[in-house]
Amino acid sequence: QVQLVESGGGLVQAGGSLRLSCAASGLTFSNYAMGWFRQAPGKEREFVAVVSWLTGTPSSTYYADSVKGRFTISRDNAKNTVYLQMNSLKPEDSAVYYCAAARGSGRALASGMQYSYWGQGTQVTVSS
Repeated sequence: QVQLVESGGGLVQAGGSLRLSCAASGLTFSNYAMGWFRQAPGKEREFVAVVSWLTGTPSSTYYADSVKGRFTISRDNAKNTVYLQMNSLKPEDSAVYYCAAARGSGRALASGMQYSYWGQGTQVTVSS
């Protein structure tokens, strides 16, 4: 069956960096767009970033405005892994971060409804 396993979360001070990883198995990874979402306590899940399966094209990545310029999403199809490099972290970035896989494309991928598979999540806590 399909498994998405996140890692790399933890506690970091404001201004610091973390790199999240999501290892996928049970699917043809290169055929899927891979996204990151997050959910803070008492808040709805929100889109963070997505990298399409057409890597290397100008439209292959898309970010939420709140993380643009600070976070970078990338993928390694040889390792079936997607990454989220998070720099200049802020306390409001604290949340459980989830990776997800979708067969869609374009800006519709900002909606969690487009995704077929989800990981269990990894906690990111940014202290002030």
